[in-house]
Amino acid sequence: MSSPSPTPDVPRHRLPTLFEVLGRRTLAPVDLYSFYIYMRDQQRSVDYLDFWLDVSQHMSLCRHYVRELRRSNLIETPDLDKASKRSSAGYDAEGDGAGPSTEKPMSDQRLSAFLRSESPSKHSPSNSHGSNTTNQSATGAEHTARPGLTKSTSQSPATGTDRSPPHASDSPGHTVTRQDLRASAQRILFVYLLPGSDREIILPQGILNEVTAAIEENGREDPEVFDAAKDYVFQAMERDAFPGFLRSKALGNVVPPSMMFRAIVGLISLFGALWTAFVLIFLDYNRQTRCWLILPFTIGVYALASHQYMLDPILALVGYSEYTFMKFARVNEPFVRKLLVKRSWSVLGVVVLIDAALCSLFIFVPGKRL
Repeated sequence: MSSPSPTPDVPRHRLPTLFEVLGRRTLAPVDLYSFYIYMRDQQRSVDYLDFWLDVSQHMSLCRHYVRELRRSNLIETPDLDKASKRSSAGYDAEGDGAGPSTEKPMSDQRLSAFLRSESPSKHSPSNSHGSNTTNQSATGAEHTARPGLTKSTSQSPATGTDRSPPHASDSPGHTVTRQDLRASAQRILFVYLLPGSDREIILPQGILNEVTAAIEENGREDPEVFDAAKDYVFQAMERDAFPGFLRSKALGNVVPPSMMFRAIVGLISLFGALWTAFVLIFLDYNRQTRCWLILPFTIGVYALASHQYMLDPILALVGYSEYTFMKFARVNEPFVRKLLVKRSWSVLGVVVLIDAALCSLFIFVPGKRL
């Protein structure tokens, strides 16, 4: 069972940060689902985001395990409910502690210290229904769907077909044991980190050696095991992927396949308009007949401008953005909506000027029959 997403920060008079996107504090088209699709379809590096989300879910699993111990009164555990709040710039997705390690609340550090000090077989709740994941940890993961610790089968209302990224659940539907935490940590190691794994991500060798030794040799499964790898992945996404995501979704509203389609339509329409215009001029047709040139010229200029600016002005003015090819969803982020509307009027101004210039040239020029 997935927990509800946090309430988005409103109003926001700026573009969102990567912290806010990963924390599900933003709305379409700059939400986590859009970022997942961008990483999958354009960056071709969705494994990095999957790793981040699985580490976040591992943190939630650890929290749930400790809360169960506290509720069962078996052992004195850290008081996670009284944890200090993360700074507003930090990642605060329901307290899952998935932000950079330098910005983790003190409760996360106490949690990791507690898990390291506790014996794996001591005080573990019994009758777990989730421990069968141990045998799956070494088998890798499928490429066609995100191998989250808890898989989501919901479809996005934007596309109806594409799988949305799973949301880390802070309340698993079964009792969590120490063996479940162990299986979770091993699965992340086997799926993403070990050389030759199905979804291997590239990390510095020093970080990889530290994580492998901590899990396989020291038997650790506390969240701090993945701190260095998590910080490296976050910085890589923030530096390499996130700026392009904002350009694509906050300043534009069409995806690359649609841009290519518009470029083809625009070139064909513009070629047809020019060819027809010269034919009508050299056959000395009257200006009323040549007024039909407005139609192909307008289509051609509009399509090429949409390709050039990565923006469909009419689509933006009615409040929609393209998720995947020819599949649209409403723009719900207020600041992004304002940006798209402003850019749309600018693009429409360019289209009108170029279109008017071409139509005036080929309509009002004197005809001469050859």
